[in-house]
Amino acid sequence: MKKWQFWVGVLISAVFLWWSLHTLKPVDLWQAIINANYWWIIPGVAVYFVAVWVRAWRWHYLLRPIKHIRTRIMFPITCIGYMGNNIYPARAGEILRAVVLKRREGVPISASLATIIVERIFDGVVMLAFVFFNLTQLANLAQVAIPVGKWQITIQDVAVWGSVAFFGALLVFLLSAMVPKTTAKIGQMFIDHFLPARIREQSSGIMHRFLDGLESLRSPFSILMVFFTSVIIWLLETFKYWLVMHAFPFHVSFFVLMLINGVVNLATTIPAAPAYLGTFDAPAIAILTAEKVSQSVASAYTLVLHFALWFPITVLGAWYMAREGIKWSDSLRTEVEEPKGPKQPEGTA
Repeated sequence: MKKWQFWVGVLISAVFLWWSLHTLKPVDLWQAIINANYWWIIPGVAVYFVAVWVRAWRWHYLLRPIKHIRTRIMFPITCIGYMGNNIYPARAGEILRAVVLKRREGVPISASLATIIVERIFDGVVMLAFVFFNLTQLANLAQVAIPVGKWQITIQDVAVWGSVAFFGALLVFLLSAMVPKTTAKIGQMFIDHFLPARIREQSSGIMHRFLDGLESLRSPFSILMVFFTSVIIWLLETFKYWLVMHAFPFHVSFFVLMLINGVVNLATTIPAAPAYLGTFDAPAIAILTAEKVSQSVASAYTLVLHFALWFPITVLGAWYMAREGIKWSDSLRTEVEEPKGPKQPEGTA
């Protein structure tokens, strides 16, 4: 909390929350919250955990070229990672689950982080597909803009810049996976010319292990499998949005909920306070009010949905983390460090 990045994230969250809620009367919001039918949250949470299980299977699939690990082992580690994302800033849960995987299965952290970044890239591509699949609804949101300082961020801005970022990253990762030797040579040239001599050997080792983590992308079939699995994951999460919607007195189409899911998850890439406060809520409320849902109901639905997405996985992840024997006061720095030097080929001394 002493780092300036944390407080910048808090400020950004405060701006987004103020923009979406400042004209709302607290009594209206409270009435919408207490009148909701919360029985719908139960099947919504159940569907979400099915999606988490599919996420664990996808991670297992990406790691297969490195080590075959059963999905039932990956599921608790996945929960720990999402718990970390919900509590720590800057998606530190991704590092956390890579550390736990190294503890349990001995997978190098740089290799597992490569697979995690691949997951995030495919998630981003699917989110963009959800947005562009609903171009009609997107056209209706031309006037929806979120003020950030002197700038106005529109839904279209999120879609355009998200496209550049995620499709650009996907192209780089695919090329790196297809020509690993060339990528390694370019990376080694960069290391030798721009990094201090004292960290070159370790950096080279990390680079080679990172490229090992991209091996699953060398097969077109694997790429299709990861993309298909990512679509299933996000359709299941949208189904949760649909179930929670029934707790409130409004109705929008499943396609609008797909658009909301896509936009809010792209918006959560903006630095913010832990749990994506504000960056999740403001776009969802803006889209729903543009769809003629009252601001009080739209705000209540979004806040309840956000809590239903955040709380169950955080509690389960914390329980798994305690079972692993990892304490909040632990320093994980030594576990993040990798052995120095590039990976030695099999059969060599």
